Amino acid sequence: MKVFFLLSAFSLTVLSASDCNSKKTDDTKFKGRLEIKGICNNYTIKLLEGAIDTSKIISNWTDEATGKSHTNVFGLSNPCSFPPTIKEGDEFYFIVDTSKPKDCIVCEAYYPTPPRSLNIKVVEK
Repeated sequence: MKVFFLLSAFSLTVLSASDCNSKKTDDTKFKGRLEIKGICNNYTIKLLEGAIDTSKIISNWTDEATGKSHTNVFGLSNPCSFPPTIKEGDEFYFIVDTSKPKDCIVCEAYYPTPPRSLNIKVVEK
């Protein structure tokens, strides 16, 4: 029984270590546009170029405040890491950021955003 337990513990350790090493950062660049720069960092971004898993973005979403329909959009889930110099309508390149978002303080006023959101990092072309 001890041998089985030790073998199981050893296998778990080896598999866990290999799993940690297999996690790689995906540096695939995408092109986006800031569609809506809502109050209190409630931002909506449109995917312009690149193929993101469609389960992570919304293919068709209507802004309930304006009634305007948007395609291939997502909400920004890490607004404190988003450059304040990017204005509504600006295009930029980004990668999906899989690291834990920084804690930051944002006001809690509501502006509608798509129900799916991503952490992104703006990068150079």
